[in-house]
Order: sequence, then C-alpha cells, then structure tokens
Amino acid sequence: MPSVVLSVIGSDRPGLTEALAAAVLAAGGNWLESHLSRLGGLYVGSVLVALAPDRVEALRDAVRAVDAKGLEVRIAAAVEADGAPGEALHLSLVGQDRPGIVRQVTAVLSGLDVNIEAFDTKITAEPHSGAPLFHMDADLRLPPGLSAAGVQAALEAISAEIMVDLTLTPAQRG
Repeated sequence: MPSVVLSVIGSDRPGLTEALAAAVLAAGGNWLESHLSRLGGLYVGSVLVALAPDRVEALRDAVRAVDAKGLEVRIAAAVEADGAPGEALHLSLVGQDRPGIVRQVTAVLSGLDVNIEAFDTKITAEPHSGAPLFHMDADLRLPPGLSAAGVQAALEAISAEIMVDLTLTPAQRG
C-alpha cells in the first residue's frame, strides 16, 4: 500500500498525538512509524502512514481539524525505495559542546558522499563538572566502494580539532 509522510509542528500540549492518530484512523490510514518530540518548546515530528491513494483527500480533511487546534501538518507522498546499496554504519560521537561540530562532521560525511539516514543530537551535563557535553548518533549509508575504515580515518582526522570521541560500528537494523 502506498504511504504518505506527515510533518508536524506546533505548540506542545497534551492530546496532540491522539488528535493526529484520530485523523489518520478517520481517513483509513495505518500509522507505521514516527519520530515525535518536544524540541525548542514545540511539538515536532514526522509520521509515516500507509494510505490508499484515493484516501489522501480524506486525510487532508481530517488533518484540518488538527490544524485548527494549532498544529501545522503537511502531507507528502512517501517514496518507495529498494534497499540502498552500500554498507550501513552507526556513528556515535561525544565531546565538549561548541559551535561547529555538526557542520564539521557533516562536511566530512558529505565530502565522502555518505548518506545520513538518521541523525539525533542532544546536550547533557558532564557528570563531574556539569559542563555541556554534545552527543551525536547517526545512521550512515556508505556509497559503494567506500569502506568503514575510510570513513573512520576521515572522521578521526578532525576528531582532535573538534575535541570529540567517536565510534563507528555496523548498523543494527530491525
């Protein structure tokens, strides 16, 4: 069955996920996968919904009621993709927080033509000093011909400059 992706953003308050789930169900959709969170005081995220093509307008209508409650919802057709070629890796990184870490790491990955399939960051307090620690977790897909060792070497070349520890492991899928 074809799928759509809902992108959502709005003021956070109780009941938003339920309102969104009710809209999906009312349109005959099946909630498959989602990433929803409170970010910067807002409710933000994305939802993958299995939905028959002739029910997209019904979903748009159902979502209007959620929009009226202050949640912006956009609907886009999902792209069906076969398994991507190339090795899948997981990158974990931690270091003292400072501006530019994301830019430098993503520049290295982009320069190697590595696709970032999932990307999560957060700041925590260092246990002893309370200093802010930056954490990054990313699922990567390497282009054919690029080895994990090549990615590791490229990231290690900048790790001392940006003062981070990083690990690169085979991705755990499923």
